[in-house]
Order: sequence, then C-alpha cells, then structure tokens
Amino acid sequence: AMDIYASTLSPAVDIGAGCYLLLIAVLSIVGNLLVVIMAFKNSSKMKPPELLSVNLAVTDLGAAVTMYPLAVASAWRHHWIGGDATCLYYGLAGFFFGVASIMNLTILAIVRFVQSPFLSAGEKIGWKKVKMLCIWIWVYALIWALFPVLGWGRYGPEPFGLSCSLAWGEMKQEGFSFVIAMFSFNLVMPSVIIICCYFGISMKLYFTYKMSTSNNYRVTSMIAIMISVGFIGCWAPYGMVSLWSIFRDSSTIPPEVSLLPCMFAKSSTVYNPMIYYFFSRRFKREVKHMRRTCLTFNSRRVSDGTNDNGIYMVTAGINPKITSLMFSV
Repeated sequence: AMDIYASTLSPAVDIGAGCYLLLIAVLSIVGNLLVVIMAFKNSSKMKPPELLSVNLAVTDLGAAVTMYPLAVASAWRHHWIGGDATCLYYGLAGFFFGVASIMNLTILAIVRFVQSPFLSAGEKIGWKKVKMLCIWIWVYALIWALFPVLGWGRYGPEPFGLSCSLAWGEMKQEGFSFVIAMFSFNLVMPSVIIICCYFGISMKLYFTYKMSTSNNYRVTSMIAIMISVGFIGCWAPYGMVSLWSIFRDSSTIPPEVSLLPCMFAKSSTVYNPMIYYFFSRRFKREVKHMRRTCLTFNSRRVSDGTNDNGIYMVTAGINPKITSLMFSV
C-alpha cells in the first residue's frame, strides 16, 4: 500500500521547505505578537475599528503557533508526523484560521468604507458592535472548519505529503457542493466585497481630495488595501491549484509545483505586521522603543511626536515624501 503521509519530494526540498516554514513561523510569531502588545500598550488611545486589525494579528499568531511547528518537524522527518489524527487537526486549524483571516479583512474593508472621516462621533461604529463582529468572525470560521468533520467536505494530506488541508482531489463526487459553497462564500464573495469597498474608498478619496481629507484616513486606507491585496495574492495560487485538482487529476501536477502555492499561502501570516512596520511611523517608533526597553530595562516613555490620533496602525505622522508619491492623483 502507498503511504499517503510519506513525502513525495526529494530530501533536499523537504529540508528547504522546513527551513522556509521555520523562518515564516518565527517572523509571524514575533511580528504579530508585537502588534498585539502595542495594542495593549496603547489600548486607551485605540479606536474601535482597530480592534479588527488586532483580531487579524491574533488570527495569524494562532496559525503560526498551532500549525507551523508540526509542519516544520514533518518536513525534516520527510514524513507527516502523527497520521490521521494530526492530519485532521492540521487541516481543521488551517481552514479555521484561513477563513477567520479573510473574514477579518472583509469586515475591515466594509467598516473602512462605511466610516468616512467626516462622520460625527455618534455615527461612528462603537466598541460593542466591533466586539460582536469579532466574535461573529470566530464563530463563522469555526462552523466552516467543522463541516468536513461532520461529513460535508473532508480533510486529507496534500499531494506532496507534508501538509494537510481540505482533500480537494477526493471531493470530486461527494464533496462537490462543499467545494462550490466554500469557494463562493470564503474566497469569491469576500474578494469581491473587499475590492468593491476599497474601490469605493479610493473614489471617495479622489473626489474629496480637494477638501481636506485627513492624511490619516488616506494612509489607513492605503495600509488596509495593501494587506488585502497581499492576502488575496497569497491565496489565489493555492485556490487555483486546488480547483485544478478537483476538475482535473491532481496527479497531473508535479508535487514540487503543488508545494509552492501552499508555501506561498503560509507566508500570508507574515506580511501584515511588515506592512504596518514599513508604513506606520508610530509602529516603527514603538518597536524601536521596545527594543531599547528590552536592552536597557529602563521603560521611560518616548514622547510620541506629532499628531497622535489613533494607535500605531493609523498613524498621521507618516513620511511626507512617501505620502506625496503615493497619493499624487
């Protein structure tokens, strides 16, 4: 009998994949942990919509901590560790955090679209609503992740043997309705909503450009757009290969080729904190301050410089050169 959990890749590729995943894991954990720590440190200044960004960081952190160590260990052993039980666990965790992540981004886009900088305080979304939305995201993701356990859809090893996810190739007959529903509700619909919302925001910005839109709103939107584009970019190749293995035979795809989109999708947990770091002066300053604090153990507060509306993710004190480059319409 063929061992479905044996790696179909060459040992060198396995070791490379393991090293890559280890790097992704470390960067994800450090980066997203920083986002969460900053949010706690600055919670008094935090605005309700920013809770969604923190929720996204928690999602990425969850994926990195619960999944990546197992994947790294398996890659280095050239064999999936733990058989069916860990395969089910890994597939479920991956699907759960993936759906939570894209729903976070979708709701963030809707909230950003609805919240223009011109709303009065009373019209803006409150803490209670945002907390409800965060809870809804987790519940929604959990329901989807449990469907395959309950018999609609199924989890199984990936073609290259070192990872588990939805068993695309085996869902041609019995799980086809699940595949269609999954792609519609968790990939196509969110992507369309995200694109429409950010298109709407850019139109708003364009037409109110002459009026004094706050620089802040523009930068925030820019950060959010980049995160969404990055996310869709990371998951699109994986979605395409998965669709291919449903409509055609997955054995027509060389294992090395099916490994790439999977690795690519895994990197989606890293770049959100990176985008914050490169675009947000405040976030950079906080990170540097924390480094100093860790090194010298003196936690004197660094004065927070210019215009502090909102925490690190929605900074107004951003490099003006970058801003003029990006928003010269």
